[in-house]
Amino acid sequence: MTSYTTSLQQFDEKGEKSGWTYILIPQDIAEVLRPGSRKTFRVKGKIDSHAIKAVAVMPMGDGSFILPVNASMRKAIGKRKGAMVNLSLTVDHAQPEISYALAVCLVDEPQAKAFFEQLPLSQRNYYSKWVVAVKSPSLQADRIAQVIDALHLGYNFVRFMQYLKEKKKQ
Repeated sequence: MTSYTTSLQQFDEKGEKSGWTYILIPQDIAEVLRPGSRKTFRVKGKIDSHAIKAVAVMPMGDGSFILPVNASMRKAIGKRKGAMVNLSLTVDHAQPEISYALAVCLVDEPQAKAFFEQLPLSQRNYYSKWVVAVKSPSLQADRIAQVIDALHLGYNFVRFMQYLKEKKKQ
């Protein structure tokens, strides 16, 4: 477990991460966590006394990484941009679980399942989280149908989101 004290930071109103609150993981600490890594990986540990798990840290291109701090995390620690936090991290090797309903439906769609299984784990996880982001079983069923269609078309999650945005415009 790697521990250090740092501050919560926030991106300006420019760029794709506008307004994100995050914690910078400097290159020397990233090297301790995952030597030589330049790709996204998941961590677990604590921000102050708030436990976190399966949180993706993203590379910044200079050897450092950022750990996004979402609203529920900020609420749990009761802090905002500029506040000091104690961070304890280790690499989280647990595999994210795929939605049971999505997994069951993929069994009946071998072509979609084959494409889904060749996607990177992060992409599969995005699809799964998108399905369960709505609580209504009927809305989840609608989303599963959309995912199956997208997988048949060979769309990764990013392309799928673009497709949905284009569809809304029509």
